Amino acid sequence: MNVEIKLGKREDIATAYKLMLEAFEEYRYLEIPSSALNESETSIENSFMNGAEKILLCFLNGTPVGTLRFSTKLQSLYFSRVSVPPYARGKGLAKAMLLWLENYAIKDGKTKIECRVRMSLPKNIRLYESIGYKLHKEETVTNPNGFQVKTVIMEKLIK
Repeated sequence: MNVEIKLGKREDIATAYKLMLEAFEEYRYLEIPSSALNESETSIENSFMNGAEKILLCFLNGTPVGTLRFSTKLQSLYFSRVSVPPYARGKGLAKAMLLWLENYAIKDGKTKIECRVRMSLPKNIRLYESIGYKLHKEETVTNPNGFQVKTVIMEKLIK
């Protein structure tokens, strides 16, 4: 199993978008569907091109099988839209991307990595806890679809 993780380029946006949609499809029929399903490729491209977000891609034996997006602040890195489609799950790819991201953050002088997770998705919370993330704060947010969503902010302190 040959896993490669790298920063995405503009030409990778369509691939990242496709992977995200495949991964988030399972959330379409939640009581409050994920707003990821309503994002457009253009909105992701705009965010990438204006420098607001970077894209990470994961390849398994040369085939793209995972992605996430992230942004940086002065002392921290925030990631979102961790996406591994069902056919590629169970191989440690999400953890591999997050560990890559941790090393990136350390090299960039960050002291903390953060993410926001729906409280209704305990499997995702457990994934992050398994690699050292802690529950930091509970918040109810209004998602881009206009729905109130109970979330937790998770963080990992790094050196």
